[in-house]
Amino acid sequence: MQRLRRKIINPSFFLISTDQVILVNLLNHSAYQVQIRHRSTQAKNPLWSKWSPVVTVPAELEHEPEVTVTTKLLNGTRAVMLTWKILNAAAAVSGVTYRLEDTQSSHGCPCANKTKTHVKTNKSTIYVSYSAVNISVTAINAAGHSPLANIQLPAKPAANLKICDNTEKEKMKKNTCKQWYELQDRELKPENVITLANKKSKGAKQIKASIKDYVRYLYFEHRCDGGKPRTVKMCLYYKKEGAPQREPQNFTVTSETLDSANLSWETIAIEDQRGFVTHYSLCSEKISSQDERKECRNISASLLTYRLENLTPGAKYNISLAGVTKEGEGPSAKLTIYTQPEKPVNVWWSFGLLFVFFLSSTMCTIILKRIKNKIFPPVPTPVIPDFFTYQPESQEMLEEKEEVHELMLSPLHPEVKSVPEDTEETTALHGEWDAGSDEDMGDERSDSRMSGESSDESPGSTDQALRSSREGEITDLEQVDNEIAMLIYRNGLVFDVKTD
Repeated sequence: MQRLRRKIINPSFFLISTDQVILVNLLNHSAYQVQIRHRSTQAKNPLWSKWSPVVTVPAELEHEPEVTVTTKLLNGTRAVMLTWKILNAAAAVSGVTYRLEDTQSSHGCPCANKTKTHVKTNKSTIYVSYSAVNISVTAINAAGHSPLANIQLPAKPAANLKICDNTEKEKMKKNTCKQWYELQDRELKPENVITLANKKSKGAKQIKASIKDYVRYLYFEHRCDGGKPRTVKMCLYYKKEGAPQREPQNFTVTSETLDSANLSWETIAIEDQRGFVTHYSLCSEKISSQDERKECRNISASLLTYRLENLTPGAKYNISLAGVTKEGEGPSAKLTIYTQPEKPVNVWWSFGLLFVFFLSSTMCTIILKRIKNKIFPPVPTPVIPDFFTYQPESQEMLEEKEEVHELMLSPLHPEVKSVPEDTEETTALHGEWDAGSDEDMGDERSDSRMSGESSDESPGSTDQALRSSREGEITDLEQVDNEIAMLIYRNGLVFDVKTD
């Protein structure tokens, strides 16, 4: 007979007669210590043996570890730092061990590391390549193991992936691993991967043959440097291409104007492209038109919107859009658009607007002129009479030859008169001067004629007298002009004459 003792706070005792026992109704999240002793069932007065060493039974691990992931890029290698929370004291009373696994190491790509790692702390660092990887963490204690904590790290492709050809035909290098991830719905799942660890792998030909036609793959090439995996090449790959098997999705028109329309669409699903889409073919055809042909244009594969221009207002068009690969054009998405008709322009409205424009311009001009006259009043212009030099009535009078018997020359002393303040007096002065000059010239001419009739003895002296008389007249006229030119404007109304 055996006696079982368990300890929590108050010890409990059980009597058993077998070598196995199941304890029920234990408390959750509690740890127990178990001891056993036994005695003989054959002796008349049996004695109990000593208690066995204490066995600690921790609490059961009911939940998976709560793992926090931090990733750091190191030139083709990712350092994945994992940390998790420490379990409760009842579960960790006898110690906990954590087991880490990753799918890259399990495939031996590219480094042949141990597939399982055991740690006793609450953190660890794993080095993986740029391809997708699954990492699992499990807690283990004396009572059992916890559920699996699974961490999925997606692939880390480059920003602008290039296209590569014949990846499965390239020779394998030492410590090199190749992977082809099948792209479906833009997700890279580790279970949809073809891995070729090394050139001596069994079934290498079968692995290469498993690569499908018309399926896009993301190709990785890894190498093992210093015991750490490093990605050295990434590209997109088709073993064989074909034309798309579906049209672009959600092909719609967002807005229509008189001569243009805005179009939008979504890309063809990757599994339906069956090759690399080089461009889209957009065609427009006007309905009920015999002269115009179907117009097609190529649009970049990176665009998802396009503005169709140079359309006829008030017309109906059939529009089609298809994806194109190097193997050909796929099915087309079609729609019908209607451009807006032109609105007739009202002629009377145009004339009315022109009239309002000219009327407002005229009123503004008048108002601005009035404002200008008030701010800057005009300066009055002085009135100066025009004076003309004396011209003989006819040239014949100057050309006549006269004989002068007696000639007396005396200098002219014109009277200097002040110019009146009134403009009318200035005009009278000009008239008197002209009249006086005419009378003097008439008297001189009559005297000359009389002298000519009485005597013909000195023709030379007559010519000299005429020249002197003419010079005197010119001198007198110049003096008058100089005096008139010296009129000075005073106070805007009064004129004075200054003489030397």
